[in-house]
Amino acid sequence: MINIVEMRSSILSFLMLVVGMLADHVWQLGFFTGTTRLIWYLLAYLPVAIPVIRKAISNLMKGDVFTEFFLMSIATLGAFAIGEFPEGVAVMLFYTVGELFQDAAVGRAKRNISALLDVRPESATVRRGKGFLTVHPEEVTVGETVQIKAGERIPLDGVMLSPASSFNTVALTGESKPRTIREGEEVLAGMININQVIQIRTTREFANSAISRILDLVRNAVARKAKTEQFIRRFARIYTPIVTFMAIGLVFLPWFFVSNYVFETWLYRGLIFLVISCPCALVVSIPLGYFGGIGAASRRGILFKGSAFLDRITEVNTVALDKTGTLTEGIFAVREVVPAAAEGDPQSDFLQLVTALESQSNHPIAQAITRFGVENGVQLDQAVIDAAEEIPGQGLRGSVNGRRVLAGNTRLLTQHHIAIDPLLQEKMEKTSGSLVAVAVDGQYAGYLVVDDRIKEDAPEAIRKLRQAGIKETVLLSGDRTAVAAKVAKDLSMDRYFGDLLPHQKVEQIELLKKDPSRVVAFAGDGINDAPALALSDVGIAMGGLGSDAAIETADVVIQTDRPSQIATAIRIGKATKHIVWQNIGMAFGVKALVLLLGAAGFATMWGAVFADVGVALLAIANAVRIQHKKF
Repeated sequence: MINIVEMRSSILSFLMLVVGMLADHVWQLGFFTGTTRLIWYLLAYLPVAIPVIRKAISNLMKGDVFTEFFLMSIATLGAFAIGEFPEGVAVMLFYTVGELFQDAAVGRAKRNISALLDVRPESATVRRGKGFLTVHPEEVTVGETVQIKAGERIPLDGVMLSPASSFNTVALTGESKPRTIREGEEVLAGMININQVIQIRTTREFANSAISRILDLVRNAVARKAKTEQFIRRFARIYTPIVTFMAIGLVFLPWFFVSNYVFETWLYRGLIFLVISCPCALVVSIPLGYFGGIGAASRRGILFKGSAFLDRITEVNTVALDKTGTLTEGIFAVREVVPAAAEGDPQSDFLQLVTALESQSNHPIAQAITRFGVENGVQLDQAVIDAAEEIPGQGLRGSVNGRRVLAGNTRLLTQHHIAIDPLLQEKMEKTSGSLVAVAVDGQYAGYLVVDDRIKEDAPEAIRKLRQAGIKETVLLSGDRTAVAAKVAKDLSMDRYFGDLLPHQKVEQIELLKKDPSRVVAFAGDGINDAPALALSDVGIAMGGLGSDAAIETADVVIQTDRPSQIATAIRIGKATKHIVWQNIGMAFGVKALVLLLGAAGFATMWGAVFADVGVALLAIANAVRIQHKKF
């Protein structure tokens, strides 16, 4: 937002400057000379100069001498000292106007980024006693029942208690297409309920909701600076004192070499040099370019955790992807159930035991088995489950109704010295689904086949990655190698690896990174992907619905379930970097030209104003352009 006081001061100075110049060159008033003229221009100068001079003095007191405020103060006071009153006022006036525009542009960019996501509702209708009470979402605890009417936003994360409803998820995913969520499925704060009155049971507090977490990520993004941005800030600290001493040299050194040396002439040139050399165009327009890139990505459901990652993603040439939930839908369905025991055998409650154990996990395969078991008559409330433990990359083990149950891949059974039916190996080689082997009380008890589907836009994602300059795509999956091979073949990926435990995914990332020419991005969505996300050059968490560990570890969060957004993120990063370097080239090019003209005596203070303020405004306009660019 533009500072109203500074804007009014600028208008006053501008009007007084115009009147003064008319009095100088058009009206030619007899009394407008000498002291009267000095006082008039001084009164025009002070409203815009006082804040700048105050900042210069404040920085001087802190030991920070060479700032843009110092440059402008010295240049304009010097202009007054040699009688160039209108130029002195004009330089300070247009500098102030430029700063107002810069502050407004940066402020707007920051507000736009926050406003994209800060859609948390201010109230929640929660069941208290026999009725419903409207309270602030912060007052709602985990496990309470909240009612949401059609058209209202979901105030907290929770689980659907109503049969079904459609939701607008644009605040979380950037997707305008409504999504249907059914009983027992997760709903997230920020979604808009479209159809009817529904009820949810809260699963997280307001401060820990998905939308709050995402908003914090975006707000903190500005703290992680790109290397270009860090370099320009360091460069400005070195550059400013150098040009100050060069300006001093420009004033005094010609005395030794020029026969008709006139101090006022060379002082004027030195002052022009100071005005031109002010680095504000670079210091402001470059961060603004990155703000624009972060904002443009956020509007498309892509969260960069800092401008550093906008830069880094442009260098990526190898993309490794997890399979389940990243390239496939992660919505599994049980296709086949094959118990080893016949009816009447002690092992015949196979489905009851495996459903009860799998109900203790949030893994998509476990949820599919639980859903299938309940639909086929399994009564979970009659099961006594004890010591259930999830073993990453293998499966589950625990006690159900006093019986020891294992459910997972064949490695889990092998590690527990359980003999596997030889036909099971043959089945594994033929099926394209995920096979869950089960053992009860130390004996093989049967298996289930659970199927997943490739996402609709997964083939497009691989194609777009190649168009974006990615040289190699690699599939890293904890699923069987046969399943990984089929998915990689269907998507025309370059390489695949299956049967990977979390630490083995890390090892594969390490092997890829051993080639110094590779910059590796890894995309995943599960808690078991967090180590690989942390190790990769750019970690990409798939889905605002992905695990907290993946989202916290990743550098980039794709809020939709669309892997094609990875290529969009790369294109936004490249467009941002392109605009930033355009601004650097434009600022240095124009300044270098006018500096040479000023030193040679061909540029005036008005040219210096254009080289400083004009270039800054052009750079700002160029930086804002990315927010309206189509990707």
